[in-house]
Amino acid sequence: MPLTRRAVFLLFLAAASANAQWTQLGRDPQHSGAVPNAAQPMSAILADFVYDPFVAAELLRGGGSLLVHFQAAIVDDDDVFIVVKSGSYSLQTWSTQTWNIANLRWSGKQLEQRWITASDWKPAPNAEAGAGPGFEPLFHAVLANGAIYMPAAGGSILQIDRGTGAVIKRINPFPFGSGLDATIVTGPLAADGDGNIIYSAMKFDPSHPWLDDIAGAWLVRVTPAGTSTIASYTSLTPGAPPANSQCLGQFTSAQLPWPPSPEAIPPASTCGSQRPGLNVTPAIASDGTIVTVSRAHLNSRYSYLVAVNPDLTIKWTASLRDRLNDGCNVLLPANGLPGGCRQGAHTGRDPGDNTTGAGRVTDDSTSSPVIAPDGSVFYGAYTRYNYSQGHLMHFSATGAYLGAYRFGWDITPSIWSHDLTYSVILKENHYAVGSYCSGGDCPPGRTLADPESYAMTRLSPALDIEWQYFNHTTSECERIGSEIVCSGDGAFPNGFEWCVNAPAVDARGVAYMNSEDGFVYAIDANGHIVERLFLQLALGAAYTPISIDARGRVYAQNAGHLFVVGAQARRRIVSR
Repeated sequence: MPLTRRAVFLLFLAAASANAQWTQLGRDPQHSGAVPNAAQPMSAILADFVYDPFVAAELLRGGGSLLVHFQAAIVDDDDVFIVVKSGSYSLQTWSTQTWNIANLRWSGKQLEQRWITASDWKPAPNAEAGAGPGFEPLFHAVLANGAIYMPAAGGSILQIDRGTGAVIKRINPFPFGSGLDATIVTGPLAADGDGNIIYSAMKFDPSHPWLDDIAGAWLVRVTPAGTSTIASYTSLTPGAPPANSQCLGQFTSAQLPWPPSPEAIPPASTCGSQRPGLNVTPAIASDGTIVTVSRAHLNSRYSYLVAVNPDLTIKWTASLRDRLNDGCNVLLPANGLPGGCRQGAHTGRDPGDNTTGAGRVTDDSTSSPVIAPDGSVFYGAYTRYNYSQGHLMHFSATGAYLGAYRFGWDITPSIWSHDLTYSVILKENHYAVGSYCSGGDCPPGRTLADPESYAMTRLSPALDIEWQYFNHTTSECERIGSEIVCSGDGAFPNGFEWCVNAPAVDARGVAYMNSEDGFVYAIDANGHIVERLFLQLALGAAYTPISIDARGRVYAQNAGHLFVVGAQARRRIVSR
């Protein structure tokens, strides 16, 4: 009997709903950040769930900024899985905290907590002597094989029953370690289309984790049956300098303005072993190819994009070094002028080391590779010489370098497929910082010709700007009870930074990002604002992702709260 038109429509809706789940950072294995359905109008806050009770202490540690990376809300049908922090907070170490996964479920218009399960995972060690991360590292689970998997101690992961929160089993690829604290899961877990779990792990020197070389670093693959395979990052980066070789560093402040002379060479120091950047989520192509990034432990200027076969053998590597030629006299003011390089410097050079420029993998970033529909790869690398804006670097499916855009700091862009092509959506913050270094002896910051500004940007595959939307909020706001109170009108004449590190885009091409002004924004496919909704607090440097569920509800984050926004008229508070 043929299906009726209504039956076909219902099957379509069911398939769309199943494909609309947000299972991991970037939603899918390629990190597209795109859903096949439209988001709801953002007319109301539907739920408000506090997942980080330590925001006040974190602001104290960050000097007024929230220097913490947060997990994307994992959503599937009416289930929501979100990290919740507990334990205690210390200004000296992150390790006193406990990271948990909580399951929330929609029951009608109410979002209720069903269970919460703790992990024994601890983040990478705090920075020492100016080396290592200043931002709290990212804990991030994944939904696969009908279960939740979350990072755990010793480089292991825990498989959790999604219905009850019970631990099904611990999967430990590192039984040779000296106990469960020997190795650390360094970033979010990812899952491919067949349910294999992919992640990275690293073993630090316990005495000086950031000043001495690591004891090892690995890419891990876990099958749905729980069988694990590992490959060392050293084996995946055969062209990298050996760990004990000398790598070029940076000129000293006594040599400013940089470079000291047109042919100057900066001091060199030990490179260190290749290992993953903290917070990096591997991307996985439809054919199972795994793409991640690697860096020298002691020098971020020696970094690589790495493609790995499903069996964890090397497919190709591409250096991020000597790719950029847009420093002196290009993105910087002319040589000899305020903010520019020293007179006589070679055009295009990075003044910090007098090379043609390197994309850097830094441990304060959560940038992860994104695989586009044509198989090419985008990665947001850090560069200091262009006002700390970084570069969005683009490589072909075979590792050929295709070019870069002038912004890439801490962004995993979203991909909107349309009209037999696609667009790349990212934030673009033009920070008010010194041009290529920081401190009293450094060149000054932005010029009138290139002022401080904060945009959402959409690019073509060739990295041409399709549209930009600039933040024009000038005052700070705060939600007090049911009221929104704003003050200091005009205190932020250049607007606020976009604090999203992984935007979302719906089937219509509407892009969703949250800003440090405390609002979540929806910008349509033509670059025009559709709407914005205030959440909790204007707050600096809360680098947070956004999710969208199959019903079009938007999951945004601000000040340690998960806010669910949509079209209903009443605000609902999570019952715990």
